[in-house]
Amino acid sequence: INMSSSVILRVLAASVRIADKSASLVREIMSSGELGIVDKGGQKNLQTKADTSVEKLIRASLLSLFPKLNVIGEEDEALDATADAKAGFDDDVLNKSSPPEYSKLTEDQIVVWVDPLDGTAEFTEGLLDHVTILIGFAVNGEAIGGVINQPFYNYQAGSQAKLGRTIWGLVGLGAFGWNRSEPPTGRRILITTRSHSNELVNLCLSSMSPTAVERQGGAGNKALRVIEGEADAYVFASPGCKKWDTCAPEAILRAVGGQLTDVHGSKIRYDKDIKFPNTGGVIATYRDHQTIINLVPQKVRDELKS
Repeated sequence: INMSSSVILRVLAASVRIADKSASLVREIMSSGELGIVDKGGQKNLQTKADTSVEKLIRASLLSLFPKLNVIGEEDEALDATADAKAGFDDDVLNKSSPPEYSKLTEDQIVVWVDPLDGTAEFTEGLLDHVTILIGFAVNGEAIGGVINQPFYNYQAGSQAKLGRTIWGLVGLGAFGWNRSEPPTGRRILITTRSHSNELVNLCLSSMSPTAVERQGGAGNKALRVIEGEADAYVFASPGCKKWDTCAPEAILRAVGGQLTDVHGSKIRYDKDIKFPNTGGVIATYRDHQTIINLVPQKVRDELKS
Protein backbone atom coordinates (compact mmCIF):
# COMPACT_ATOMS: atom_id res chain seq x y z
CA ILE A 1 0.00 0.00 0.00
CA ASN A 2 1.12 3.51 -0.87
CA MET A 3 1.35 5.10 2.59
CA SER A 4 1.99 8.47 0.99
CA SER A 5 -1.66 8.50 -0.12
CA SER A 6 -3.94 10.67 1.97
CA VAL A 7 -6.17 8.98 4.55
CA ILE A 8 -9.31 9.69 2.51
CA LEU A 9 -7.81 7.99 -0.58
CA ARG A 10 -6.74 4.99 1.51
CA VAL A 11 -10.22 4.73 3.05
CA LEU A 12 -11.75 4.96 -0.44
CA ALA A 13 -9.31 2.43 -1.87
CA ALA A 14 -10.15 -0.01 0.91
CA SER A 15 -13.89 0.63 0.54
CA VAL A 16 -13.86 -0.15 -3.19
CA ARG A 17 -12.33 -3.55 -2.48
CA ILE A 18 -14.59 -4.14 0.53
CA ALA A 19 -17.63 -3.31 -1.63
CA ASP A 20 -16.46 -5.86 -4.22
CA LYS A 21 -16.12 -8.52 -1.50
CA SER A 22 -19.54 -7.52 -0.13
CA ALA A 23 -21.06 -7.92 -3.58
CA SER A 24 -19.69 -11.48 -3.83
CA LEU A 25 -21.28 -12.24 -0.47
CA VAL A 26 -24.64 -10.81 -1.62
CA ARG A 27 -24.53 -12.94 -4.79
CA GLU A 28 -23.67 -16.05 -2.73
CA ILE A 29 -26.61 -15.46 -0.40
CA MET A 30 -28.91 -14.91 -3.39
CA SER A 31 -27.82 -18.09 -5.14
CA SER A 32 -28.13 -20.10 -1.91
CA GLY A 33 -31.85 -19.29 -1.93
CA GLU A 34 -31.69 -18.81 1.86
CA LEU A 35 -32.36 -15.09 2.12
CA GLY A 36 -33.40 -15.17 5.79
CA ILE A 37 -36.07 -12.47 5.34
CA VAL A 38 -37.18 -10.66 8.51
CA ASP A 39 -39.90 -7.99 8.59
CA LYS A 40 -38.68 -5.08 10.71
CA GLY A 41 -42.18 -3.57 10.74
CA GLY A 42 -43.49 -0.61 8.78
CA GLN A 43 -44.04 -0.31 5.06
CA LYS A 44 -41.72 -2.58 3.06
CA ASN A 45 -39.19 -2.58 5.89
CA LEU A 46 -37.46 -5.88 5.32
CA GLN A 47 -34.10 -7.21 6.41
CA THR A 48 -32.29 -10.22 4.99
CA LYS A 49 -29.21 -12.23 5.85
CA ALA A 50 -27.43 -10.13 3.21
CA ASP A 51 -28.15 -6.85 5.04
CA THR A 52 -26.69 -8.04 8.35
CA SER A 53 -23.77 -10.08 6.94
CA VAL A 54 -22.64 -7.32 4.59
CA GLU A 55 -22.80 -4.66 7.28
CA LYS A 56 -20.66 -6.80 9.59
CA LEU A 57 -18.19 -7.33 6.76
CA ILE A 58 -17.94 -3.61 5.86
CA ARG A 59 -17.71 -2.50 9.49
CA ALA A 60 -15.09 -5.07 10.53
CA SER A 61 -13.02 -4.57 7.37
CA LEU A 62 -12.92 -0.78 7.65
CA LEU A 63 -12.36 -0.60 11.39
CA SER A 64 -9.55 -3.16 11.32
CA LEU A 65 -7.65 -0.79 8.99
CA PHE A 66 -8.92 2.54 10.30
CA PRO A 67 -9.95 2.11 13.95
CA LYS A 68 -10.80 5.80 14.48
CA LEU A 69 -13.36 6.08 11.67
CA ASN A 70 -16.94 6.89 12.69
CA VAL A 71 -18.98 4.14 11.00
CA ILE A 72 -22.78 4.45 11.03
CA GLY A 73 -24.76 1.66 9.38
CA GLU A 74 -28.42 0.99 8.74
CA GLU A 75 -28.44 -2.33 10.59
CA ASP A 76 -26.16 -1.19 13.44
CA GLU A 77 -24.61 -4.65 13.61
CA ALA A 78 -22.25 -5.44 16.48
CA LEU A 79 -18.65 -5.70 15.35
CA ASP A 80 -17.59 -9.24 14.52
CA ALA A 81 -13.82 -9.28 14.02
CA THR A 82 -13.98 -12.54 12.05
CA ALA A 83 -15.99 -10.70 9.37
CA ASP A 84 -12.90 -8.73 8.25
CA ALA A 85 -12.67 -9.36 4.50
CA LYS A 86 -8.93 -8.55 4.40
CA ALA A 87 -9.84 -7.07 1.04
CA GLY A 88 -6.74 -4.96 0.48
CA PHE A 89 -6.67 -1.65 -1.39
CA ASP A 90 -7.72 -0.70 -4.91
CA ASP A 91 -4.70 0.48 -6.93
CA ASP A 92 -6.74 2.68 -9.26
CA VAL A 93 -7.81 4.76 -6.28
CA LEU A 94 -4.34 4.88 -4.68
CA ASN A 95 -2.77 6.02 -7.95
CA LYS A 96 -4.84 9.22 -7.91
CA SER A 97 -3.72 12.42 -6.22
CA SER A 98 -5.77 13.60 -3.30
CA PRO A 99 -7.57 16.93 -3.73
CA PRO A 100 -5.48 19.34 -1.59
CA GLU A 101 -8.43 20.24 0.66
CA TYR A 102 -8.64 16.63 1.91
CA SER A 103 -4.94 15.76 2.04
CA LYS A 104 -4.61 16.51 5.76
CA LEU A 105 -7.79 14.77 6.94
CA THR A 106 -7.47 12.35 9.83
CA GLU A 107 -9.50 9.16 10.36
CA ASP A 108 -11.54 10.58 13.21
CA GLN A 109 -12.79 13.46 11.02
CA ILE A 110 -14.40 11.03 8.57
CA VAL A 111 -17.96 9.77 9.12
CA VAL A 112 -18.83 6.67 7.09
CA TRP A 113 -22.52 6.06 6.27
CA VAL A 114 -23.20 2.46 5.24
CA ASP A 115 -26.26 0.95 3.62
CA PRO A 116 -25.22 -2.70 3.28
CA LEU A 117 -28.09 -3.51 0.90
CA ASP A 118 -30.06 -0.62 -0.55
CA GLY A 119 -33.21 -1.95 -2.17
CA THR A 120 -33.82 -4.89 0.18
CA ALA A 121 -37.48 -5.25 -0.87
CA GLU A 122 -36.38 -5.40 -4.51
CA PHE A 123 -33.68 -7.96 -3.60
CA THR A 124 -36.35 -10.24 -2.12
CA GLU A 125 -38.57 -9.77 -5.19
CA GLY A 126 -35.83 -10.47 -7.74
CA LEU A 127 -35.58 -6.89 -9.10
CA LEU A 128 -31.84 -7.26 -8.86
CA ASP A 129 -30.75 -4.25 -10.91
CA HIS A 130 -32.26 -1.99 -8.22
CA VAL A 131 -29.95 -3.35 -5.52
CA THR A 132 -26.82 -1.46 -4.42
CA ILE A 133 -24.26 -1.44 -1.63
CA LEU A 134 -23.58 2.11 -0.43
CA ILE A 135 -20.53 3.40 1.46
CA GLY A 136 -20.47 7.19 1.81
CA PHE A 137 -17.91 9.47 3.47
CA ALA A 138 -18.71 12.79 5.10
CA VAL A 139 -16.43 15.45 6.54
CA ASN A 140 -17.69 18.50 8.45
CA GLY A 141 -21.23 17.32 7.73
CA GLU A 142 -20.75 17.26 3.94
CA ALA A 143 -20.84 14.22 1.65
CA ILE A 144 -17.43 14.20 -0.06
CA GLY A 145 -16.76 10.64 -1.18
CA GLY A 146 -18.60 7.45 -1.91
CA VAL A 147 -18.78 3.95 -3.34
CA ILE A 148 -21.87 2.53 -5.05
CA ASN A 149 -21.64 -1.15 -5.90
CA GLN A 150 -24.27 -2.88 -8.03
CA PRO A 151 -23.80 -6.59 -7.23
CA PHE A 152 -26.13 -7.74 -10.03
CA TYR A 153 -25.26 -5.21 -12.74
CA ASN A 154 -25.58 -7.02 -16.09
CA TYR A 155 -27.47 -9.93 -14.56
CA GLN A 156 -29.81 -10.11 -17.56
CA ALA A 157 -26.97 -9.98 -20.10
CA GLY A 158 -26.29 -13.73 -20.11
CA SER A 159 -23.69 -15.89 -18.40
CA GLN A 160 -20.72 -14.49 -20.35
CA ALA A 161 -21.23 -10.94 -19.08
CA LYS A 162 -19.23 -9.70 -16.10
CA LEU A 163 -21.60 -9.49 -13.17
CA GLY A 164 -21.54 -6.42 -10.92
CA ARG A 165 -19.74 -3.10 -11.00
CA THR A 166 -18.35 -0.51 -8.61
CA ILE A 167 -18.66 3.25 -9.06
CA TRP A 168 -16.63 5.49 -6.77
CA GLY A 169 -16.00 9.19 -6.52
CA LEU A 170 -14.44 11.99 -4.50
CA VAL A 171 -15.37 15.65 -4.72
CA GLY A 172 -12.52 17.52 -6.39
CA LEU A 173 -11.28 14.37 -8.11
CA GLY A 174 -14.23 13.04 -10.11
CA ALA A 175 -16.16 9.77 -10.30
CA PHE A 176 -15.09 6.54 -11.97
CA GLY A 177 -16.61 3.30 -13.25
CA TRP A 178 -19.69 4.68 -15.03
CA ASN A 179 -20.75 5.89 -18.50
CA ARG A 180 -23.03 8.79 -19.28
CA SER A 181 -25.37 9.11 -22.24
CA GLU A 182 -26.35 12.74 -22.81
CA PRO A 183 -30.13 13.11 -22.60
CA PRO A 184 -31.98 14.87 -25.43
CA THR A 185 -32.77 18.55 -24.82
CA GLY A 186 -36.18 19.20 -23.35
CA ARG A 187 -36.58 15.73 -21.87
CA ARG A 188 -37.63 15.49 -18.23
CA ILE A 189 -37.74 11.92 -16.98
CA LEU A 190 -38.30 11.87 -13.24
CA ILE A 191 -37.39 8.82 -11.23
CA THR A 192 -39.06 8.18 -7.89
CA THR A 193 -39.92 5.61 -5.28
CA ARG A 194 -41.47 2.31 -6.21
CA SER A 195 -42.90 1.33 -2.85
CA HIS A 196 -43.30 4.50 -0.76
CA SER A 197 -45.57 6.60 -2.94
CA ASN A 198 -48.27 8.86 -1.52
CA GLU A 199 -50.36 11.91 -2.38
CA LEU A 200 -47.54 14.33 -1.60
CA VAL A 201 -45.01 12.40 -3.70
CA ASN A 202 -47.41 12.35 -6.66
CA LEU A 203 -48.39 16.03 -6.30
CA CYS A 204 -44.72 17.00 -6.44
CA LEU A 205 -44.09 14.89 -9.54
CA SER A 206 -47.09 16.14 -11.47
CA SER A 207 -46.19 19.78 -10.78
CA MET A 208 -42.89 19.26 -12.61
CA SER A 209 -44.47 18.46 -16.01
CA PRO A 210 -42.44 15.30 -16.54
CA THR A 211 -42.12 13.67 -19.96
CA ALA A 212 -42.15 10.38 -18.04
CA VAL A 213 -42.08 9.07 -14.47
CA GLU A 214 -40.17 5.92 -13.61
CA ARG A 215 -40.74 4.11 -10.32
CA GLN A 216 -37.78 2.10 -9.08
CA GLY A 217 -36.33 0.84 -5.82
CA GLY A 218 -33.19 1.90 -3.98
CA ALA A 219 -31.85 5.43 -3.57
CA GLY A 220 -28.43 4.39 -4.88
CA ASN A 221 -29.97 2.94 -8.02
CA LYS A 222 -32.12 6.03 -8.66
CA ALA A 223 -29.18 8.41 -8.19
CA LEU A 224 -27.12 6.29 -10.60
CA ARG A 225 -29.85 6.57 -13.24
CA VAL A 226 -29.53 10.34 -12.97
CA ILE A 227 -25.72 10.25 -13.07
CA GLU A 228 -25.80 8.08 -16.19
CA GLY A 229 -28.35 10.27 -17.98
CA GLU A 230 -31.16 7.71 -18.00
CA ALA A 231 -33.29 10.01 -15.83
CA ASP A 232 -33.16 13.78 -15.38
CA ALA A 233 -34.03 14.05 -11.71
CA TYR A 234 -34.61 11.78 -8.73
CA VAL A 235 -37.53 13.31 -6.84
CA PHE A 236 -38.76 11.98 -3.50
CA ALA A 237 -41.11 14.34 -1.65
CA SER A 238 -41.30 12.29 1.51
CA PRO A 239 -39.28 11.90 4.73
CA GLY A 240 -38.65 8.16 4.12
CA CYS A 241 -34.96 8.33 3.11
CA LYS A 242 -32.09 8.09 5.60
CA LYS A 243 -28.54 9.49 5.61
CA TRP A 244 -27.02 6.12 4.65
CA ASP A 245 -29.26 6.11 1.53
CA THR A 246 -28.02 9.47 0.27
CA CYS A 247 -24.44 10.05 1.47
CA ALA A 248 -22.60 7.97 -1.18
CA PRO A 249 -24.96 8.99 -4.03
CA GLU A 250 -24.68 12.68 -3.10
CA ALA A 251 -20.88 12.54 -2.97
CA ILE A 252 -20.64 10.87 -6.38
CA LEU A 253 -23.14 13.33 -7.88
CA ARG A 254 -21.18 16.25 -6.44
CA ALA A 255 -17.96 14.76 -7.84
CA VAL A 256 -19.41 14.99 -11.37
CA GLY A 257 -20.98 18.42 -10.92
CA GLY A 258 -24.47 17.31 -9.91
CA GLN A 259 -26.40 18.01 -6.72
CA LEU A 260 -28.50 16.21 -4.13
CA THR A 261 -30.47 18.30 -1.63
CA ASP A 262 -33.80 18.26 0.18
CA VAL A 263 -36.92 19.60 -1.58
CA HIS A 264 -36.09 23.13 -0.38
CA GLY A 265 -32.70 23.02 -2.07
CA SER A 266 -30.98 22.87 1.34
CA LYS A 267 -27.92 20.71 1.84
CA ILE A 268 -28.35 17.47 3.77
CA ARG A 269 -26.03 17.25 6.79
CA TYR A 270 -24.07 14.10 7.61
CA ASP A 271 -22.50 14.88 10.99
CA LYS A 272 -21.98 11.82 13.18
CA ASP A 273 -24.53 12.87 15.82
CA ILE A 274 -27.29 13.92 13.39
CA LYS A 275 -30.73 12.27 13.25
CA PHE A 276 -30.92 9.64 10.52
CA PRO A 277 -34.07 10.57 8.54
CA ASN A 278 -33.87 13.06 5.65
CA THR A 279 -37.03 14.83 6.82
CA GLY A 280 -36.97 17.32 3.94
CA GLY A 281 -37.16 14.70 1.20
CA VAL A 282 -34.63 14.29 -1.62
CA ILE A 283 -34.05 15.84 -5.03
CA ALA A 284 -31.02 14.79 -7.08
CA THR A 285 -29.98 16.15 -10.47
CA TYR A 286 -26.98 16.12 -12.78
CA ARG A 287 -27.77 19.66 -13.93
CA ASP A 288 -30.50 22.34 -13.69
CA HIS A 289 -31.00 21.62 -10.01
CA GLN A 290 -32.58 24.99 -9.23
CA THR A 291 -35.08 24.58 -12.10
CA ILE A 292 -36.43 21.42 -10.45
CA ILE A 293 -36.36 22.91 -6.93
CA ASN A 294 -38.39 25.92 -8.16
CA LEU A 295 -41.13 23.55 -9.35
CA VAL A 296 -41.71 22.02 -5.90
CA PRO A 297 -45.28 23.02 -4.89
CA GLN A 298 -45.77 25.15 -1.78
CA LYS A 299 -47.88 22.41 -0.15
CA VAL A 300 -44.91 20.03 -0.39
CA ARG A 301 -42.53 22.66 1.04
CA ASP A 302 -44.93 23.28 3.94
CA GLU A 303 -45.30 19.58 4.74
CA LEU A 304 -41.61 18.68 4.56
CA LYS A 305 -39.49 20.66 6.97
CA SER A 306 -35.73 20.77 6.39
